[in-house]
Amino acid sequence: MRAAAVAMTALALAGCSLFSSDSGPKPAPLPPLERAQDVRVLWTAQVGGAERFVFTPALSGDSVYSAGRDGTVVRLDAASGAQRWRASTETRLSAGVGTDGRVAAVATEQGEVIVLDAANGTQRWRARVSSEVLAAPAVGFGLVLVRSVDNRIFAFGEEDGKRRWVYQRAPASLIVRSPAGMSVLGDTVFAGFSGGKLAAIALSNGGVRWESTVALPKGTTELERVTDVVGEPVVQAREVCVAAYQGRVACYDIASGRQAWARDLSSLTGVALDARYALVSDERGAVHALDRTNGRSVWKQDRLTNRQLSRPAAIGAAIAVGDFEGYVHFLARDSGAFIARYATGGGAVRAAPVNLPRGLLVQTQNGTLVALDL
Repeated sequence: MRAAAVAMTALALAGCSLFSSDSGPKPAPLPPLERAQDVRVLWTAQVGGAERFVFTPALSGDSVYSAGRDGTVVRLDAASGAQRWRASTETRLSAGVGTDGRVAAVATEQGEVIVLDAANGTQRWRARVSSEVLAAPAVGFGLVLVRSVDNRIFAFGEEDGKRRWVYQRAPASLIVRSPAGMSVLGDTVFAGFSGGKLAAIALSNGGVRWESTVALPKGTTELERVTDVVGEPVVQAREVCVAAYQGRVACYDIASGRQAWARDLSSLTGVALDARYALVSDERGAVHALDRTNGRSVWKQDRLTNRQLSRPAAIGAAIAVGDFEGYVHFLARDSGAFIARYATGGGAVRAAPVNLPRGLLVQTQNGTLVALDL
């Protein structure tokens, strides 16, 4: 594979500051908060650090599943953080956990897939894909789905690990080296690809139900023409929404692929949804709230410039977003104003916060899990 990383993203995933050079762009200083709300720590736990990879925890039922670079996988009680089991895969992992509550799936940079029993952490099976895995596997419809960086999706039987089908696209010469995940709804998996493409794929046989163009490559150089769908497609109600680097944020009808709306906006982390807004951290460090119905801007918070923000997450009347110094910033949902801040002290928060039945969970690059609430 000829794929090389976009330099900015490669540095970010390596855990290196993009702003270490005196001549480079400087991160915005943190604005002082007046009458800040209290941030409550519900519980904390430790899993292995991430190094240059991004490990996002997963919620299923009343449990949280998380993994670290050293091969550790844990299952924790979502309400208390109490450990239900801790297992070692005895290999170095490169992506977070995918789970349906029956199995917990992880993968490596060598393309090895390891599937554990979610009840007790014992190994069920192992398999191989064609190249490095950066995004957590997806589990659904009786399948474990694994996305490799060479633009392939492998479907394995959840029970036996046998390969059912492979979906393949031509690899790109340059890619954004970040987790490009998948979302499963019923008998369909949604995945974004390089070249700004979004595809809905049938889980029964790997056939394409529909494909849409999120953004077209622009510019004269190969680097300028990188237009990858980043993060994972987000499915809610009858829509699937995605974001593309050097491209657009757009939402589509899940049944037909018809575009509902699109807005020019470049992101490195993807889009999140709540009942009213599409939420995006752009590549420059501004947080945007867009109207779900038409994509129009509702508010923009631009006082976190160059702080390498995570994908946002909605928590009640607030929006939470992590940064490269380990801070979690809480913004007012209806205005984007700062209302609270929490310092994790555990390294950068690159993984998107995960909503819990109460509060939300962040996983830092140093392997700290912190459940927070306002």
